[in-house]
Amino acid sequence: MNELNTAKDYDNHFSQNFSLLKNIFLTILTIIIFLAGVVVYGMILNLRDVTLQESMNKLGLDSLKNVNIIVDRKMFTLYLFSDTILVKKYRASFGRNLYDKKKFFNDGATPVGSYSICEIIDNHKYHKFLGLNYPSESDIVDALRNGIINQKEFDLIYRDLINGHCPTDKTILGGKIGIHGTGRFNFFLSNLPFVFNWTNGSIALSDKHIDELFDIISKGTKVVIK
Repeated sequence: MNELNTAKDYDNHFSQNFSLLKNIFLTILTIIIFLAGVVVYGMILNLRDVTLQESMNKLGLDSLKNVNIIVDRKMFTLYLFSDTILVKKYRASFGRNLYDKKKFFNDGATPVGSYSICEIIDNHKYHKFLGLNYPSESDIVDALRNGIINQKEFDLIYRDLINGHCPTDKTILGGKIGIHGTGRFNFFLSNLPFVFNWTNGSIALSDKHIDELFDIISKGTKVVIK
């Protein structure tokens, strides 16, 4: 009798484990199919994307003059201008903390204000990187006034700014913020049909789109983030 009960308990235990494993497998399979469907849908939407050259041709532009950029965090969009002419829009991702403007190192927020390109790196972990002069003079004036940094830190950052360098990131305000690509996750993130904010506060484009900007951006290019 004990042996019969033991056999039944074993069968019940095996059946429960098998059912659990089956449910886990089906859940994982469902997630994989869902993600694959999302990416395929995003790829279809991306087929509508036109190149920068095609946008220029449509506007009758042979070249771009006084290139400048406006970034709208609410619209998840980077706007490329030739002087005052809107040439192309790019979908952009931002810092994880979308509700604040950047104030501190590692706060996950994207800066708001007027900046310029201070560094151009063509071999970066996120493909390519266009560094912004954050914190700007306006940022450090506010930070000093509010007691976030001291005079020594202010002078350190200000010296970098007036010399045309990217500001040091060795203060509580942080730094190393810029416009960059996506890198090794480019295929997945660039083909999402929605915006996923994942950066440390920088502005992320697809690798294809950062390649387009890289060819026309230079140090000093103005970038307004609002």
